[in-house]
Formats: sequence, structure tokens, C-alpha cells
Amino acid sequence: MDEEQLFYHILLTQIPHIGDVHIGVLLEYFKEPKAVFAARKRELESLNGIGTIRAHAIKSFKGQDSVSKELSFMIKNNIRALVKGFKGYPQKMENYPDAPHVLYFKGNADLCNAKVVSIIGTRSPTEYGKERVVQLIESLCQLNILVVSGLAYGIDTCVHRESLRQQLPTLGVLGHGLDQIYPHANRSLAIEMLQNGGLITEFTKGTKPDKQNFPLRNRIVSGIADAVVVIESGQKGGSLITANMANAYNKDVFAFPGRSIDQQSMGCNELIKSQRAHLITKGEDLLQMMNWQSLPLKKNAFQSSLFEALGLEERKIIDLLSTHRTLSVDDITGLSMLKPSIVSYQLLSLEMKGLLKVLPGKRYTLR
Repeated sequence: MDEEQLFYHILLTQIPHIGDVHIGVLLEYFKEPKAVFAARKRELESLNGIGTIRAHAIKSFKGQDSVSKELSFMIKNNIRALVKGFKGYPQKMENYPDAPHVLYFKGNADLCNAKVVSIIGTRSPTEYGKERVVQLIESLCQLNILVVSGLAYGIDTCVHRESLRQQLPTLGVLGHGLDQIYPHANRSLAIEMLQNGGLITEFTKGTKPDKQNFPLRNRIVSGIADAVVVIESGQKGGSLITANMANAYNKDVFAFPGRSIDQQSMGCNELIKSQRAHLITKGEDLLQMMNWQSLPLKKNAFQSSLFEALGLEERKIIDLLSTHRTLSVDDITGLSMLKPSIVSYQLLSLEMKGLLKVLPGKRYTLR
């Protein structure tokens, strides 16, 4: 992408009343960002979801100077702008309409890593929570996994520090621009992360860590990952918001349980109780449920004979789950083009044979 094209992509994100969904609508129609600013007001008004107020905001916007300064800041500080639909943008969140149109990234992490885990939790962890972080990161070291968190106090800080200690790349998602670090106490940690991981945000320089920015930050934490793990959380807070967003994005969510009387575990216990998160007690549980364990080279004789005995409809379902990892009944019905009654019968049959496992939300995965 040339500099002029990048300039207009960033300019789009700065227009008042224009969010990421609106940018998607505009680019679907105009194709190029520069064409949006050249369009007539009446043409803009006619687009679904734009209307008079947003059309006026586009035509009257005068943010060119601030974008020019942002580009200069990026060049000076070796910051990359990642634009949705272009190379380098995190693939796992590219198809979400509300994903940030432009992300600002500094570091060396592979944002399109095959395996990405976001680990989040309370800002006031107990020793139990800190121990869970250490054990979980030790388990993740078995594989090439990118660890993501929010660089906040508490569990987030423990996650980043332990990842660096165990030489796992770790990415901090910020609720402000890259010209500052919040909390300031994590500045040295953030600098260290640039050598093995990095920092990412949707906010331009000068954006302060205001309260309303953090729910927006949380959708990146959930969207960029394959799985989200909650380690200690109260009944309210950003961790539960992130977990709910991950569920909405159809991500796998996991939580460590705690005693019913522990305030810091009430959020995790509720996530598990309401089937919004899988219960795990150790890192190996996560690897197993994500099918990230190293597979044996040979199947045992019983397993081989069992697969050979499957019918055509059962094999079709097994093949789909081998490709897609987890699917709902509706997903399987649509992809297999089998009748719903047949799908239900075959799923029950495969479950009884010990080949399938039912996940929260009536989703299925291979054992």
C-alpha cells in the first residue's frame, strides 16, 4: 500500500460519527478510501447506515494535518499501520464488521500466528491466580503460541512477565496511543515486550487512557485470539466483558474455577456455571480441548477398526470436524447438506462411540 492510500485509510478512522462498521459500508461501495472524500453528499446520504449526519461529518471533516503528523510519528518510532483487508492485519479478526479498520503495531510478534491465546483476569490477583498464570504459561511453552493480554495491573502484568521469562512472545493491547504507556509502572515491561512480542492499539498518538477506550480495547483482546482464558475475576469488570465478546465472536473461552466464597473467582465461576466458559484446572486442559496436543504417529488397533466401521454420513461429519475443529448442529447440517434429523441421529451415534465431545452451547468437537 502506498503512502497516499494509507493516509486516506487513517483519515477515515478519524471522522466523528464514523465507526468501523460504517467504514466497511463506505469501502464496499467506493472501493478506495480517497473516493469517499471525493463523493457528493447526496451519494453518501443514500448509503445504508450513513445518512445525513454522517454524510455531513465526512464532507466537513478537516483532519488532514493530524493524520500527516501521525504518519510522521509512525516513521520516527518504527510503528506499522495494519489496515483491514491488507497483508499483515491479524487474520483471526479480519472478518468481524466491528474490528478496527486500522491497527498500530510496534514489535516483532507474528500477529497471524497459527495459535494465539489471550489471558486476562483481575487487577487484584491472589497467590492462587498468580500460580495459575505460571502453570498455564509453562504448558503453552510446549507449542509456538502467541500470548496476548491488556498490559493492565494484576493478572495482565503477570501474564506478560511470565511469558517473557519463559521466552514466549507476548502482545499487549492498549487502550491509548503508542506515545505513552498506561499504567506507567509497566513502562519497562512494555519496552522489554518489544523485543519478543509487541504492543498494539487502534488509537492514534495523543489518545489518553480514558475509561471508554477499554471496552474497545477488549474486543481486540478477544478477536485476535483463538482462545480466551480468564484467571480470577470478580462479578463485574473488563474480564467478563472480554469473555462475553469472545463468545459473541464464537471464540473458545476457558476459566479457572475458585472457591464459592472467593470474591476474585466469582466471575470465573459464573462463566462456567452459565456455560459461557469451559472449566480448566491446568494448562494441559486448554491444549487438549483446543486439539493442540501433539498427535501420536499411529492409531491404536481399536481406534483404527472403529473408524473403518463408520458409515458414509458419520465419516462426512468426522471429516468436517477434522477441518473446522468445533461446529454447531446448524453448521454441520449446512456444510454436510444432510437432513437435520440425520445429523442429529449421527451426532448421537458418534458421541456414544466416544468419537465426539459436546461443548458448551451445543457445539461439537472430536475427542
